[in-house]
Amino acid sequence: MNSAGKAQPTSGPMIIIAAPSGAGKSSFVERICREMPVLVDTVTYTTRAMRAGESEGQPYHFVTREDFERKISEGFFVEWAHVHTNMYGTPLHQLVDAWRDGKVIIMDVDVQGAATFKAKYPSAVSIFILPPSIEELRRRVTKRDGGAPRDLDVRMKNAEREIALAPGFDHRIINDEFESSYSRFKKLVESIIQGG
Repeated sequence: MNSAGKAQPTSGPMIIIAAPSGAGKSSFVERICREMPVLVDTVTYTTRAMRAGESEGQPYHFVTREDFERKISEGFFVEWAHVHTNMYGTPLHQLVDAWRDGKVIIMDVDVQGAATFKAKYPSAVSIFILPPSIEELRRRVTKRDGGAPRDLDVRMKNAEREIALAPGFDHRIINDEFESSYSRFKKLVESIIQGG
């Protein structure tokens, strides 16, 4: 794990969401941000290729590895990490801007990022989204990507490692059936925002 050396901004409210690839965290975060305007989801930078249905800024800023490495050297990221075979980073200015505007940041990050943010911002609340099983996760990833991706075995090994870290999160939700799981997730986020 690496992080920028810049001074950190004054901390504000933050909710950290992590899950194995394919567990549904992006769907949860996208929907709750539409339904609760006080929430701001940072847009992560990544070196991974764009998937069908994605565009620049939705859900990532897609950059080359060279661009990404230059941004690291410029102190652009509050945290960055290698995930699977790509690089992902969160820009510091997005946190500063959101807190200045009185918003609550909701972070859709990998487990490495979650650990980094929890260390830097101890008041942040962390939620881990779990699949019902590794077999179901494998099925979802294969279906989402229109067939088994080349790095499926790597992702499943990583998923097992990530799931083992779930007990270290403040809250855990199993995404077994989307609507009922999302309803539990939304109630939890509302409770966090209200200081419950």
